[in-house]
Amino acid sequence: MLIGLTGTPGTGKTSVSNLLKERCGYRVIHLNELIKEERLYSEVDEVRDTLVADMDKVSARVSELVDESDAVTILDSHLSHYIADVVIVFRASPDKLRERLSLRNYSQAKVSENVEAEALDVILVESVEWCEKVFEINTTEATVEEIAKDVDEIVRALLCGDDNDMLLKYKPGSFDWSEDIF
Repeated sequence: MLIGLTGTPGTGKTSVSNLLKERCGYRVIHLNELIKEERLYSEVDEVRDTLVADMDKVSARVSELVDESDAVTILDSHLSHYIADVVIVFRASPDKLRERLSLRNYSQAKVSENVEAEALDVILVESVEWCEKVFEINTTEATVEEIAKDVDEIVRALLCGDDNDMLLKYKPGSFDWSEDIF
């Protein structure tokens, strides 16, 4: 099963996926690293300080890497919802996200772009449009361990085929930060 951990940069995807790999033994593909290392991009957007991923190449490469013998493969990236059928969207309040991205020394323009995207639910909306199953976790004040526990709960329920009532607390659309930014 290919499960995407997606969300605005700074919501905790990489930290959580690393912990899930260590503690649960899930296979993890860090998509952003793969894109950089294997040059799976069409251009470098210097104004926005980002790579423009060639999603056809990325998707093809992920298909090659996914081993059906692995019960679970975690795809870590703000782009994973374009590939995975099941995604867990990490969310964080705009204020907390601004703080986290500033600590990464992102430019003010890049911080603002990502904070606005989070407030407008951009990745959540895209995920619902692209994916069969979407879940949502608030990472604003949670520890990496707490978030990993939530992800593992979702994964285990999916593996058991019990993803209805048990996972209602992760139903998408639970958080509205649009008023926090405007």
